[in-house]
Amino acid sequence: MNEKKTNGVVGGIILIGIGLVALLGQFVDIQVGEMIGLLILPVLGLIFLVWGIAAHNAGPMIPGGILSGLGLGIILVEKVSWPQDMDEGGVFMLAFALGWALITVLTAVFTPKVHWWPLIPGGIIAFIGLAILFGGVFLKTLSLMNLVWPVLLIILGLFVIYNARKPKEKSA
Repeated sequence: MNEKKTNGVVGGIILIGIGLVALLGQFVDIQVGEMIGLLILPVLGLIFLVWGIAAHNAGPMIPGGILSGLGLGIILVEKVSWPQDMDEGGVFMLAFALGWALITVLTAVFTPKVHWWPLIPGGIIAFIGLAILFGGVFLKTLSLMNLVWPVLLIILGLFVIYNARKPKEKSA
């Protein structure tokens, strides 16, 4: 089967699966419906991940990793009893960051080209999660970054304008 047919079959299976889950959610009692609700994002993420792995295509792995991380974070916040002094927002952010890292890992294993870029948003999200969980120096650094990143954008903008206005060198 060629790649276009494979993608069509997988896409059709995904749509059928989403439709079945949505339909089932209409007819089950509240507690089962709540569990189905918690599983929608991870299941969708898993479907995209399997699609990407089967097709050796990074495209579906990107939403798959993001949805899986979001789903894991929601489940950890909703179903795990954390100590009173632990901020669940940090736990959620770390789980979300894992989803971004998963994209890099899976593209390294299953595709011809490793996608390193997801480690940038994943790393930022992980740092924010750590800052929320541990506070102290992490939170102070995060507060400092609130001042630093706009300044960096201004400097970058000035650099771009300077390079755009600089006379072009003529080739001999």
